[in-house]
Amino acid sequence: MSVKRINGIHLDLMLRNGLANLHRYEAEVNKMNVFPVPDGDTGTNMYMTLKNGLDSAKPTEESGRYLKSLSDGMLLGARGNSGVILSQFFKGFFLELSRCGLLGPGELRAGLIRGYRTAYEAVINPVEGTMLSAAREGIEHIRTQITRNTTVDSLLAMYVAEMKKTLSFTPEMLPVLKEAGVVDSGAYGFILIFEGMLCYLRGETIDPGSDVTETRNDAAPSPDFSLFDENSRFEDGYCMEFILQLMSNGEYDQSFSLEKYISMLKSRGESIVCVQDGKRVKVHVHTKKPANIIHNSQKYGEFLTFKLENMQIQHNEHDKTVEKKKEHKPLAVIAVANGEGVKQLFSDLGCDVVLDGGVTMNSSSNDFVDAFDRLDADAIAVLPNNKNVILAARQAASLRPDKNVTVIPSESFAEGYFAIAMDIQDSDDIAMRLEQMNRGIEGVITLSETTASRDYSYREISCKKGDEIVLRDGELVCVSSDRTAALTEALRMIDEASDRETCVLFKGSGISDEEGETLCDTVRSICPLADPVLIDGGQEIYHWILGIL
Repeated sequence: MSVKRINGIHLDLMLRNGLANLHRYEAEVNKMNVFPVPDGDTGTNMYMTLKNGLDSAKPTEESGRYLKSLSDGMLLGARGNSGVILSQFFKGFFLELSRCGLLGPGELRAGLIRGYRTAYEAVINPVEGTMLSAAREGIEHIRTQITRNTTVDSLLAMYVAEMKKTLSFTPEMLPVLKEAGVVDSGAYGFILIFEGMLCYLRGETIDPGSDVTETRNDAAPSPDFSLFDENSRFEDGYCMEFILQLMSNGEYDQSFSLEKYISMLKSRGESIVCVQDGKRVKVHVHTKKPANIIHNSQKYGEFLTFKLENMQIQHNEHDKTVEKKKEHKPLAVIAVANGEGVKQLFSDLGCDVVLDGGVTMNSSSNDFVDAFDRLDADAIAVLPNNKNVILAARQAASLRPDKNVTVIPSESFAEGYFAIAMDIQDSDDIAMRLEQMNRGIEGVITLSETTASRDYSYREISCKKGDEIVLRDGELVCVSSDRTAALTEALRMIDEASDRETCVLFKGSGISDEEGETLCDTVRSICPLADPVLIDGGQEIYHWILGIL
């Protein structure tokens, strides 16, 4: 497709496609955060910033008017360093094109140049090897190639291609990236946005998937307060982020100067991003004395938003992770689990990484690759613990052949339990240990009990929505109105049940201890040789998961 000019409506559709593309890889961008004190997740911050801009934007054919509403929304919705820089880029883009109706290659070239320059100005101490570098080199390396005959899509294609070249060199520009073996997350997220915009011009509309507000809990995970106590050293200070509304009435100082305000911030902190848009000032700063900044800010106005985080906790958590990563092992083990009790069990059994698969346990290949990179081992064993995760684990292993990964095809965490129980962890014989874990899952029967979510019929058995059902190794075998009755029937259907010697029972979320004891008694009556092990797994969906061997 050859596009000579675009208007505000086109821009809106292109940017929404860019947002969808960023959303598609948001988790991957987040995982690239490697700095010792992350201020937040880069992908999420960029997504929320652009989304807020698009939610506020007023689609109109006049490009300048459209970009004004987009820029205003991004400035107010900017989150984190990456979000602020992104919002400043689009502010510069708007300022350059504010009087334009239609945009051709010449206007876009000017807008992209003004965009990166405005973003650089917003950062007190710009760092190369970041989103700033990608935005700058992307357009500067192609600006002389843009002529009247250049189309909008070809310009964006060249822009994205040049930014990808810069992205590949970011580890050489920024040592912390090289040490971690990743590229810059902000630059990657920025490229994803423009790549999505280019895709729209080429006729590819990206499915945005579930909206972030439907799928994400915006509340940050609770800090691990055990990492900071009365004996801790406080060296990293606080991360402050706020929007200051400058006030016009006589109670406030009317002599606000951005230059003097930034000087005040410099004297009291670092990692400063400070931009003014009319009567509002967006600030990001790291400081050990937040009260001084708060006091000096309230001379001029009041806070619209305010965030204050103790970065020492984040730093200590990072150090703890790095320390764990440095421990070399002949064989490291990764397990996927769902439920706090199950996760703790696999950790206690010696697994080096326990991935939280969430309710569905469908961990992605990226989850596994990230886990591989956190380990220092001659070989890695993976226990997917769900048949729907095995392929993702194998795909991840193929992506990192240097990590010598073996996937043990455990289809439930009952099988994973028996596999890890067979591991001889004090041995350096990797082949023998892998063989033992594979032997551990042989012959295990898994019974999973849950409530049917819909009507279902297969072969000679069927259920209605709301029935209590039992799956044996993933296949429906029993249906009842009572879960204990369904499990009892399923246990009795096991060949030579009286000869089975081992049974582990994972109790799901919300199941009482009394029900657990009742089920243990049932197991003893049907499998008299087995002394059942009851584990408070806390898993969702399945009330009970039984592993019988």
